[in-house]
Amino acid sequence: MSWHFGDPIVLRGVWRGQIWWVCAVTVVRDLPDLIVLYWTAGTPEKTPAKRPTVHEQLENQIVLVDGKWVDTDVLMLSAPGAAHSVYLMWETGTRILRCWYVDLQEPLRRTTIGFDTMDHLLDIVINPDRSQWHWKDEDEFAEAEAIGLYSPAEAWAIRSEGEHVIACLQASRSPFYDGWENWLPPVEWKIPALPENWDDMTMIS
Repeated sequence: MSWHFGDPIVLRGVWRGQIWWVCAVTVVRDLPDLIVLYWTAGTPEKTPAKRPTVHEQLENQIVLVDGKWVDTDVLMLSAPGAAHSVYLMWETGTRILRCWYVDLQEPLRRTTIGFDTMDHLLDIVINPDRSQWHWKDEDEFAEAEAIGLYSPAEAWAIRSEGEHVIACLQASRSPFYDGWENWLPPVEWKIPALPENWDDMTMIS
């Protein structure tokens, strides 16, 4: 099963069977080499009632409330099977690119309503012209490893994935030099609503 251009679907963060966040998104591309999703400020989401601590993630305890994505319009690029996604983040309603954001995460998994993944706490922020970058949330990531949220091998794999992405950036490779910064959503696209079955956990193999 694949999605089509313009399909409204659901992107979720799921950790050990527990839903941690939910966002309504629109499909730009769903091909064997690249999945592209889009959402804008005002998009409905389910979000934690407060920012979870690393210990709360270890305990897998979360309370979700209704919310809306704010501040940026986002294009998410993810190669199937890759343990990261690259976000282009524009200031809402403008063509001012705020940053490229690398979310180190579990590879996307297909569901009957969209895709599931889960953040790995460690991220990379790249400035708009791609000339500089820095790690984000290294302290939380170190704490997560220290308390056993990630094993040493898992932590090494997550950081290695980030280093691979940085190497692609520095070598002017995809997806950073494929022209996605010039992409525009169709003017007729509307913000999708979350479906009533946003918590459907049925997977597609």
